Amino acid sequence: MGGIVYWTMIRIVIVIPVIWFLLDLVNYKYWQIWSFVIIYVVVIHPAYVHYKKFTEKNREILEDTICASCRHFDETAVLCMKYDKHPKPGDIPCQGFDWEPM
Repeated sequence: MGGIVYWTMIRIVIVIPVIWFLLDLVNYKYWQIWSFVIIYVVVIHPAYVHYKKFTEKNREILEDTICASCRHFDETAVLCMKYDKHPKPGDIPCQGFDWEPM
């Protein structure tokens, strides 16, 4: 999830100067429309697509493992905070011994 936020911020940093440059080239009344289109196409839509891929990739861990109901589990990073390891479908970091309900 951190990668999604990082690359979204990088895209925003690149898009803002492009939008300001576009202000000089395009008629002012169309500038806001073009700005919204560029922000959606370059920033929002790729972040949404990557988030959907992230949730689809980690769906089994978030729904079918004991880790998802533990208080040491961070859903946004899919991380066991007690052991600082990412659980995998066949490998639970604590083997269920340190599981604590939320």
